[in-house]
Amino acid sequence: MNTKLITITDNAAERIKDIIASAKDNKVHGVRVSVVTGGCAGMSYEMNYVKESSVGDEVIEEKGVKVYIDPAAVMYLLGTSMDFKKDKFSSSFVFNNPNETERCGCGESFKI
Repeated sequence: MNTKLITITDNAAERIKDIIASAKDNKVHGVRVSVVTGGCAGMSYEMNYVKESSVGDEVIEEKGVKVYIDPAAVMYLLGTSMDFKKDKFSSSFVFNNPNETERCGCGESFKI
């Protein structure tokens, strides 16, 4: 069985394209996904602009976008689907991560 590190939904790809197009710095060409310590459950996802890759980054090129995965986050993200949801009152990237064992009530952090 060959599990993809991360898959990107059409909605997420379109939002990443919008983010890159609206970046004030025209050297931005992707986004980096990291997992950082914090939040109620202990860990949270973090996204930043990418101007150049860092040593060890995993690069996912899918649906016309580049998503860079921080090497320290790889083991936490294996098999994750990255989506973008928009409703009447909010919009956000959503990570459907099969490795999560718990998620805080506000949905901002998780535990593995």
